[in-house]
Amino acid sequence: MNTTQHLIEEFYAGFAEGNAKTMASCYHKEIQFQDPAFGKLEGPDVIDMWEMLIEKGKGAIKIEFSDVEANELSGTAKWVATYTFSKTNRKVVNVIRASFVFKDGLIIKHTDDFDIWKWSKQALGLPGYLLGWTGFMQRKIQENALQSLRYYQSKKK
Repeated sequence: MNTTQHLIEEFYAGFAEGNAKTMASCYHKEIQFQDPAFGKLEGPDVIDMWEMLIEKGKGAIKIEFSDVEANELSGTAKWVATYTFSKTNRKVVNVIRASFVFKDGLIIKHTDDFDIWKWSKQALGLPGYLLGWTGFMQRKIQENALQSLRYYQSKKK
């Protein structure tokens, strides 16, 4: 196993343990993150997002990861998050494909890709099933995720 593969595994092991500090230590200070739920985040917003998700999960988020591949420039992994979506109390099993870019031995770009419609059907129930595939609902999901992050950050200060 090379050092970047180890770095990815350390990141997800930290997540599985609910340790945002370990996750943050794997990131470059200029980290860029993107996924269908939050859109694009940079720097401290990325770290705050993971802290918020861990805190909201209250120790009940199950993280599994596999298929970690990496070289000195880039890498990929598959991971699955199983949790209860707090706003609806519905169980979600989200299968995610992650890609990474490395700089100075750390992750500088992290992109998570998952089926937002499949996620919305699980998390939101009927409204997600009926509208989760639409751009309108996907923008609403992103707006709500960012609003939650900003609220978390305001309480943290």
